[in-house]
Amino acid sequence: MSEGAGDAGLSHYRADGSAHMVDVSGKATTRREARASGRLRTRADVVARIMAGDLPKGEALATARIAGILAAKQTPFLVPMCHPLPLSAITIDFRALADAVHIEATVATTAPTGVEMEALTAVSVAALTLFDMVKAVDATAVIESVRVESKSGGTHDWERDD
Repeated sequence: MSEGAGDAGLSHYRADGSAHMVDVSGKATTRREARASGRLRTRADVVARIMAGDLPKGEALATARIAGILAAKQTPFLVPMCHPLPLSAITIDFRALADAVHIEATVATTAPTGVEMEALTAVSVAALTLFDMVKAVDATAVIESVRVESKSGGTHDWERDD
């Protein structure tokens, strides 16, 4: 349990239940990377239009990529307990599926804490941007399955195996 952690062992809470930012000053500064993914589920014809850059609002993939990169950089302003980190790389890729666009973000840093939240934020905002770009042609599109796929650095590495 972290120093100051509450009875449940949650490092963001004190014994009195008040929330606080975790002190990472004693942790090793290492290269850390996280990969997250998500999907924008829509009709097949809309997927084709997204991939072709043929939407009423313009080229969606470039817009969503830039939005996701900007969002990753803003994560500590959006998620209260996140530490501001020097991000050294952010990549966002898109892949067409039959009825969805798969979004994947990879974020790297050299810091004393990981970048899972930055990767999740990048995917989430890229998906929101895609939704905004397609809502004129499919207002029923769905953002789904936003999750961390892998992380490396720090005390342990892991990769989702499902």
